[in-house]
Amino acid sequence: MKRIALLGMPNTGKSTLFNRLSGASARVGNWPGITVDLMSAKMLIGGHIAELIDLPGIYDLHGFSDDEQVVRHFLSNNHADLAIIVLNSSQIDRQLSLALQIKNLGLPAILLLNMQDEAKRSGISIDIEAMAQQLGMPVRQISAKYGDGCPQALQLAAKQLAEQFNTVLPKDIAKRLEADVQIEQEMQAILKSSVQVPVQLNDATTDNIDKILLHPIFGLPIFFTAMFLLFQFIFTAGKPLQDGMAWLLNLFRTSALEPALASLPSWLNGLLLDGVFNGVSTVAAFVPIIVLFFLVMSMVEDSGYLSRAAFLMDAFMAKIGLDGRGFVMVLMGFGCNVPALMGTRVMRSRPMRLLTMLVIPLSLCSARLQVFLFMIATLFATSQAAYIMFALYMASFFTIFLTAVLFKGQYKSSEPFILELPPYRFPTARQIWLRGWQEVKYFLNRATKFIIFGVVMVWVLTNYPTNVAPASAGTLAGQIGTLFAPILDPIGIDTQLAIALIFGFVAKEIVIGSLAVIYGLQGDALSHQIATNIDWVQGMSFMLFTLIYTPCLSTIATLKTESKSTKFMWLSIVWSLGLAWVVSFVFYQGARALGF
Repeated sequence: MKRIALLGMPNTGKSTLFNRLSGASARVGNWPGITVDLMSAKMLIGGHIAELIDLPGIYDLHGFSDDEQVVRHFLSNNHADLAIIVLNSSQIDRQLSLALQIKNLGLPAILLLNMQDEAKRSGISIDIEAMAQQLGMPVRQISAKYGDGCPQALQLAAKQLAEQFNTVLPKDIAKRLEADVQIEQEMQAILKSSVQVPVQLNDATTDNIDKILLHPIFGLPIFFTAMFLLFQFIFTAGKPLQDGMAWLLNLFRTSALEPALASLPSWLNGLLLDGVFNGVSTVAAFVPIIVLFFLVMSMVEDSGYLSRAAFLMDAFMAKIGLDGRGFVMVLMGFGCNVPALMGTRVMRSRPMRLLTMLVIPLSLCSARLQVFLFMIATLFATSQAAYIMFALYMASFFTIFLTAVLFKGQYKSSEPFILELPPYRFPTARQIWLRGWQEVKYFLNRATKFIIFGVVMVWVLTNYPTNVAPASAGTLAGQIGTLFAPILDPIGIDTQLAIALIFGFVAKEIVIGSLAVIYGLQGDALSHQIATNIDWVQGMSFMLFTLIYTPCLSTIATLKTESKSTKFMWLSIVWSLGLAWVVSFVFYQGARALGF
């Protein structure tokens, strides 16, 4: 089987091309010589079965960031039959050096100049025939976003693979990577003969928008207002979808599952219906609104607005020991903490990277979002929902900034911050659909790994021993709740909520499923029961604790892997637990003192 390495600088559309070529067939795998997982996909290219590996975006093969080391180690330890280099056509004068570095490795390669539509709008013209002749490799212009030129690029890759049937590939790639290659003059000669760039790039639309969105006074208020409006839209549009999903799941239970399982022993019937189904279905009811959240956020991310947010926040972030990239990673953490932690590899300064990794788990990730959507819908009116959610996001930012301020003395860094602002773009329907589908797959994957295990364990704890009432103080769950009562009572968290929090250590998605199992209810019946048992002050304290306390096992494992430090991992765990208790205590006791 042939192996193709996909290489390019960050923000060149490399991953968009990978997603377009691989579709839903991508998987995560590990490779010799590196300690991180990479995305790969098996494809039929010409007459060959080939595996396409999406390597991290890098600026330089000789750089010192973790991502650049990953690429070097992959190329040194893994045989690649072809390198597909993806560069941004509109920034070719700054990116061609990477293609020359890869060429000097002796690897068979093709160069794809992506974003040809943006280059055309900017008045940039490229003579790809002249460039190909001087580079000594085939060159094509494409638009991975719209698919233009992608079939021809695949045909070109197939042709290159076929021509290598009897070719002996270089064996000394590791040595070539060590060489300090002087390529500046060669790059300038190629650019001079094959690229025409206007004296002033034509990007008036981006400049006009930036005058508003990057305004030194109004820029940040506009950003946070835009985020609030997005939350309002998600709640308004997502609530009917959530209710519809809950109705379908309840109908499936009453009309199909209950009759089918009626003949089973009572304990097994209870486990499957009140345990597995109640737990999983309560979480599944929130999948539509989670998908909607990521569809909206994908449009924001792909538009280029988040880079502007990083630019706006850089001066403030510098005062607390971070930089604009750290803000981008925090925003990524609102989707999932794991890829955000892995994204810190672009930072060359280890202290800066560790401080950023310390604050990322405090981001309000999508798993916590499910918990908050449920609790907000249970305890607050629809008109209040967006305000409560916005307050939780602000609380997330507050704990992030507080943590950075307190630990910046321990993790000092002088690394300069360089940010390239891309032009504004709008993602295609295909890109939006793929992002939504990836989130559904991610949920289903976690459901099979964690949620079912979690709800089964909660059912066992709340139903044994069998000689006491289910979910009572005499059950195993009740005994555990009693054990933690001296710690959790001062923050308003009762026994039932305590059990849910304990299983939230594994995965936050289990929290809502655990509540469904503990109460033996689902849907509106579960919401009404919880609203009867606790008031909004307890609910808010519970949400604050869930927001801040120890992240899921996947995040903890990633922290250890990326930091290469068990001590740092434990620092993150202990700090988040302690901070969660203090914040919840201050809120709960303060609210009670004010008479709420």
